[in-house]
Amino acid sequence: MIGVFDSGVGGLSVWREIVRELPDVPTLYVADQAHVPYGPRPLEEVRRFAEGITRFLLAQGATVVVLACNTASAAALRHLRAVFPQVPFVGMEPAVKPAVQRTRNGRVGVIATPATFQGELFASLLERFARDVRVIPQVCPGLVEAVEDGALDAPETEALLRTCLTPLLEAGIDELVLGCTHYPFLRPLMERIVGPGVEIVDPAPAVARQVRRVLENCSAGYQPARPTFYTTGDPARFASALERLVGVEAEVRSLCWEGDDLRCVKRET
Repeated sequence: MIGVFDSGVGGLSVWREIVRELPDVPTLYVADQAHVPYGPRPLEEVRRFAEGITRFLLAQGATVVVLACNTASAAALRHLRAVFPQVPFVGMEPAVKPAVQRTRNGRVGVIATPATFQGELFASLLERFARDVRVIPQVCPGLVEAVEDGALDAPETEALLRTCLTPLLEAGIDELVLGCTHYPFLRPLMERIVGPGVEIVDPAPAVARQVRRVLENCSAGYQPARPTFYTTGDPARFASALERLVGVEAEVRSLCWEGDDLRCVKRET
């Protein structure tokens, strides 16, 4: 089973690609909507959430854990690999490398949350792949909340995006890297703003291919099963977003935090 988690609905953009790549492999998705957004939170706090969610996913039978969240990956991926050394983890990183390879004018924009830019992972990406290219980071406050609220095409969301993207366009970027898993759901709106001269780079398909490679190296077998969804927030609200964003109708189960651990909330009969 593939365990996938995010602070909210954004990781569904990654889950969607995983299911396309591996349609017969069972998946379990956890949305920590009690704490969304992760971006402005201290890295240590995000680390604690990620560890608790990982323990829950492993207890449910996950054999691979996907951090479908750039903030959690930046804050916790190294930590989780140290705490759970036998567990294969797949994390997110801004797709700086392919953007640098494709840019025609040497100017690449990256939009992400503050925590993603603060982590060692982003600095490492720049050091390894972008020494000869100008990479311009841009924080975009409010976009995660807009996606969580379903305001994908609202005038307020367009205004937020224009405020975020205008400095990058004025800098002359021709590649725009999506450094948050919520952002692909705003891609149609972004394309209207940036125009055909800017390529938008979403790492989710590459992450799904990496999950396939990791799974092929795992000896654990699996039985095909319907995907399972959990949230620490409102299950009805998440179910509505699930249908709206990825076209899936499914029961969403409720989780709650007890200290640093997650437990299932019993369904009312």
